[in-house]
Order: sequence, then C-alpha cells, then structure tokens
Amino acid sequence: MPNIKSAKKRVKVNRTKAAANKARKSNLKTMIKKAELAAATNAPDKEAVVRAAIKRVDQACAKNLLHKNNAARKKSHLAKLLNA
Repeated sequence: MPNIKSAKKRVKVNRTKAAANKARKSNLKTMIKKAELAAATNAPDKEAVVRAAIKRVDQACAKNLLHKNNAARKKSHLAKLLNA
C-alpha cells in the first residue's frame, strides 16, 4: 500500500475506473453476442439489436476501451451479419 496521499488516491481512482471499464466491456460483449444471435436466428428485431450493438461499439471506442481499428472491425462484422 502506498504511503503518499496522492498515491493512495490514485489506487482508489484506478480501482473505481477499472470496475467501470470492466462493466462497460462486459456489456459490450453481451450486446455483440445478442446481435450475432439475432442475426443467426433471423429475429424480427435483428436490425434494432445490431444497430444498438454498433452504437455500443462506438461508445466503447469513444471511452478508449477499444482501439479505433478494433471498433471498425467489430462494426464491419456486425454490418455484414445484418446485410447477409
């Protein structure tokens, strides 16, 4: 455990941010899985589900959870599922 006050604060802040990032990333993965399942089963609401997943990928990229090329690849994959 750090001794300096600012270092103690960094530990607390990092723990909080790590938890938030983990939750966001987990939610992103869930949304992508739901979109893939909707596309595979040709669900009636597949377009809305895929669009929501693409939006979530954009949000993750904006929060620096994903690299922009990784986000672009995921969005391309989802768009391909939607159009197939």
